[in-house]
Amino acid sequence: MQPVDVVGVGNAIVDVLATTTDDFVASQNLEKGSMSLIDAARAAELYGLIGDAVKASGGSAANTMAGVASFGGTAAYIGKVSDDELGKVFAVDMASIGVSFDQPPATEGPSTAMCLVLITPDAQRTMSTYLGISALLEPADVRVAAVQRAPLLFCEGYLWDVESAKRAIRKAMDLAIDIGSRVALTLSDTFCIERHHSEFLELVAGPVEVLFANRAELTTLYECDLDTAVAKVADQVELACVTLSGDGSWLVSDGEIIEIAPERVGPVVDTTGAGDQYAAGVLYGLSRGMSLPEVGRLGSLAAGEVISHLGPRPQRPLSSFL
Repeated sequence: MQPVDVVGVGNAIVDVLATTTDDFVASQNLEKGSMSLIDAARAAELYGLIGDAVKASGGSAANTMAGVASFGGTAAYIGKVSDDELGKVFAVDMASIGVSFDQPPATEGPSTAMCLVLITPDAQRTMSTYLGISALLEPADVRVAAVQRAPLLFCEGYLWDVESAKRAIRKAMDLAIDIGSRVALTLSDTFCIERHHSEFLELVAGPVEVLFANRAELTTLYECDLDTAVAKVADQVELACVTLSGDGSWLVSDGEIIEIAPERVGPVVDTTGAGDQYAAGVLYGLSRGMSLPEVGRLGSLAAGEVISHLGPRPQRPLSSFL
């Protein structure tokens, strides 16, 4: 396996994106702006109700790897799909954007995962995710050679809901640490943090060196106000990247807070993937040894690009910002 800049581990999901109204979100008893897990029957029901939709391979960490590739970096992905139509779509999509994905598809078990993304007029997204086979990632799926391809390992908090997937991520983290690679983690979602609060605290205090979180996620993790949460995380990780929505972001490192301004690439159309692409910019910058202000600027530019259109991945090459 050829060396790459970043290896991502996460859910392998096909996104189904549709614009809708606040009334529809409420009528389906969905909490606006949240991510909820659903079963196969509910996924089929919602899919039948949303009408026209855009399909794109996704998953949080997979979107980030797509962003790294769009910057001109090299990336590989570890995730699980089934040997079905959506599984083939996912694999072909990743190959087409230059992300290495050579995980053999599963021939038994649930179908490939799907995420129904409902986008309201204020650009907020409400996600209903059928995890399917993606959640059944196992330690055996994490090959030593795959993790050892990169000096950066990026893991997705969303994958923490199944015991075998937890073991798979811990295995990947251990392999990365053994060869001196840096471990990065995105907290993913406040509800995810609440489900696994003590374990996430342990990860951040332990193997994680680079942490990605938005304001709500960080304060949920430490159960306090933002300033106090920033002070706590500063003592536990090498670099904390805290996104603040329209107010930009903070990079916290060595007791210093570096303020990063937001970058306006166009009008806000859809916030899906903003955090994923911010992480892509930061990871690409770190892989190139850039300064933290430069790293943060690339994160802001990538986020600004992706929220200017429908979908969680860049439509213009992010390398154009370099």
